[in-house]
Amino acid sequence: MSPKTRGYLFAFLAICIFAGQDAITKYLGDRYPALFITMIRFWAFALFVCGFAASSPGGIRAAIRTRRPWLQAARGLLLVAEIVLIVFSYVHAGLAMSQSVFQATPLIVTVLSIPLLGEAVGWRRGTAVLVGLVGVLVIINPVGVHFDLSLLLPLGASLLFALYSIATRKVGSEDTAVTSLFYAGIVGAVAISLIGPFYWTDVEPADWFALAALCVCGTLSHYYLIRAYGLLQAAEVQPVTYFQLVLNVIIAVAFFGEALSLHMVVGALIVVGAGLFTIWREHQLIRRTAAGNSPG
Repeated sequence: MSPKTRGYLFAFLAICIFAGQDAITKYLGDRYPALFITMIRFWAFALFVCGFAASSPGGIRAAIRTRRPWLQAARGLLLVAEIVLIVFSYVHAGLAMSQSVFQATPLIVTVLSIPLLGEAVGWRRGTAVLVGLVGVLVIINPVGVHFDLSLLLPLGASLLFALYSIATRKVGSEDTAVTSLFYAGIVGAVAISLIGPFYWTDVEPADWFALAALCVCGTLSHYYLIRAYGLLQAAEVQPVTYFQLVLNVIIAVAFFGEALSLHMVVGALIVVGAGLFTIWREHQLIRRTAAGNSPG
């Protein structure tokens, strides 16, 4: 099996586990406070990143070293806030709707990269962002009679994750991936532990299995994604992640009785198409930069 084939296999496994993780989060979110669920999830994530850092070259001591401590801490806060918001979103807006809107994240990253990273965005990617925005509007159907403010929850989660991604790019040029993963897990766990205990809830015996499965899924999904990025470029991994939308829609309809509407399907296709074009275009520009061509 070639390295690229193994990379795609790891990416596919990660996406399948992420979909299962979302389903469990939706199930638990209907029964327990979002902050409580996120706290348990981050405790497991923190244990994973500590073990991963300890087994990496230089151990935990090397993982702690960073040139951007404040930005690394901000990444952890952004990630934990995004997860809390997406749990609320799954409960109030639905799994299928939330994931459809969340696919706009690469487009938001493209927009934010202009002021925050100083990147140039040409008319092609600019047009793709506008098309993606139209897709989001089609999904949430703001002029429809069923529109309510809960549909803004997944959009807020997408914005937070886009900021997290921007911050990750920023520190990526100075810190290792192990360091970034370590700070995201530890800072997030510490932050949520300051609030989560106030929302502690007794777990029904039958739900302990689901809570344990959530922690295992969170660990395995990140591990497989790390392995995928070790074998593939980001532009090769990102298109695979859109398969998660398909899986989540199937789960939402089959297990949670959510209904799909035409505007959701059409809007999601528009957003995914615009996102794929943006990712492809960015990949092309990275290759052209070495040749001295201007972005577009």
